Amino acid sequence: MKKKVLLFAMLLFCCIGQAFAQAQIKFDKVTYNFGTFSESQPVQKCTFTFTNVGDKPLVINQALASCGCTVPSYTKAPIKPGEKGVITVTYNGKGKFPGHFKKAITIRTNGVPEMTRLYIEGEMKEANDK
Repeated sequence: MKKKVLLFAMLLFCCIGQAFAQAQIKFDKVTYNFGTFSESQPVQKCTFTFTNVGDKPLVINQALASCGCTVPSYTKAPIKPGEKGVITVTYNGKGKFPGHFKKAITIRTNGVPEMTRLYIEGEMKEANDK
């Protein structure tokens, strides 16, 4: 009888441990500032690096920008525990009014947190400004 109870307890412990196992995303930074750049060079790129600090593979399901001038691209393959991935964001200010901007990129994953917001910002100056 004791062996059955012990076996049951061990199985229950293993099942509970598996239920709490999950991917977990951790970004090095969540904001990138391009600083000041000229309207004559409106395309700016940056990279956000993240690590799966969980114990299950991490999958990025979606990366959506707040407007069409901002385009995210990301690691499509599952990221194993302990490994890194990247999200590259391209901002294109062509045809946009010069001045300060701040854009959000919403990241959705199978891990914790399920949703993260990344931000890019900067100031585009008119091409004839010195």
